[in-house]
Amino acid sequence: MKNTIKVERAKQNITQGELAEKANVSRQTINAIELGKFIPSTLLALKIARIFGTTVEQLFTLEPHDE
Repeated sequence: MKNTIKVERAKQNITQGELAEKANVSRQTINAIELGKFIPSTLLALKIARIFGTTVEQLFTLEPHDE
């Protein structure tokens, strides 16, 4: 699954640590999500989308091998 979290963080000038604190997870979790090594739970994906003022669908995209 691809995501645009890094892009959104850059737009809003938020560090991984700041996003992690707002989402109540570790910075390592945010890093793993950005790198595609960890797929967040629905709840975490919704939290991150709310933090950025966007939708889960705009942050996360299924790749062909994910389906």
